[in-house]
Amino acid sequence: MWKTIGIAAVLVIVFYLIANKSFNSAADSNPGNEAAEVRIQPVAKFELAKAAPAAAAGPKDGATVYNSICGACHNTGAAGAPKAGDKAAWAPRIAQGKDALYKSAIGGKGAMPPKGGAADLSDDEIKGAVDYLVGQAK
Repeated sequence: MWKTIGIAAVLVIVFYLIANKSFNSAADSNPGNEAAEVRIQPVAKFELAKAAPAAAAGPKDGATVYNSICGACHNTGAAGAPKAGDKAAWAPRIAQGKDALYKSAIGGKGAMPPKGGAADLSDDEIKGAVDYLVGQAK
């Protein structure tokens, strides 16, 4: 019996809450369509755009090319690259002559890709970087 009274009491309370609850949505309140539009705006907007091409600054000097491309491996010796300034490692390479060094740097050698992976560099820019790197080892 108490169980039935308890269930009835719960049903009365639920019915009371439902009957007295106002179920107005944002559209029902109708303060105007502009207000509804403002309330449903996205949190953020995202737009993809093409990046402007970098302005051609002219040819880069050897130090700039070395520091931006070559130094990643030649400063640390990564993948067997001879370290900049290591006279013992560079002596046999320098003995082959600059043309052999240019050919290796432009065409790639071992783990080093052609032009150190910067295919957009000119041969003269690569030669400048080789000259800079050789200068560090003398």
